[in-house]
Amino acid sequence: MRATSGGRTAAFFDLDKTIIAKSSTLAFSRPFQAGGLISRRAVLRSAYAQFVYLVGGADHDQMEKMRAFMSQLCAGWDVATVQDIVADTLHHVVDPIVYDEAVSLIEEHRLHGRDIVIVSTSGAEVVGPIGEMLGADRVIATRMVIEDGKYTGDIEYYAYAEEKARAIEELAREVGYDLEASFAYSDSVTDVPMLEAIGHPHAVNPDRELRRVAASKGWPVLVFTKPVALRSRVPLPPVRPTLTALAVGGVVAVGGVLWTNARRRRAAGA
Repeated sequence: MRATSGGRTAAFFDLDKTIIAKSSTLAFSRPFQAGGLISRRAVLRSAYAQFVYLVGGADHDQMEKMRAFMSQLCAGWDVATVQDIVADTLHHVVDPIVYDEAVSLIEEHRLHGRDIVIVSTSGAEVVGPIGEMLGADRVIATRMVIEDGKYTGDIEYYAYAEEKARAIEELAREVGYDLEASFAYSDSVTDVPMLEAIGHPHAVNPDRELRRVAASKGWPVLVFTKPVALRSRVPLPPVRPTLTALAVGGVVAVGGVLWTNARRRRAAGA
């Protein structure tokens, strides 16, 4: 059931191949190698996985293989080191692969007073900083198990398929989003549950199966083709200095990673 409030609305964006032109996690393989976290062989495997992901689309089997690969790869990584590498290389890695059309769409939704929420299967350590760079209000992302400051290789919360829709609906109940009047964007058939949970779903650069579903349901299909450096565009509103964790009932209880900006929340409630 779609949560409704008759007022507050949001635009929910998948990240990989919707806002940016690559897998956000795999895009950091070379910085992780430079930081001593992975080997050259792992970088090559990441490049191959990126190729398969881009060419073949992210169906369930491919997503499961990618999940297993990344879980195995990050076992034993120091969390602080990962965060430092992402912070130091974020603009170098992500800036050139952000879709110009996605930035325009985010700006348009913001002008209409909608919150921007990124919902991604990639890990929070990558998605959170990207969301901050884009000026997102909240992020829902996968979270890995951490023990003694290191990743164990196990997944605590997996923001994937039906779980994305469940997290969005829980967030809508807690925050007061009218999902019937909200918007959603994704490239993958695995995100059909998420798209179905929102009143205005859109397929972006859809894989073959999502294109078929979109045609059968009459969903608009958008084609994004122009990766651009954010700094070369009309600037987004100033990036918030931090994105802080939002304690939202059941979503956080099951490990969902939700981020918000306190200043925007206070302004919205004024």
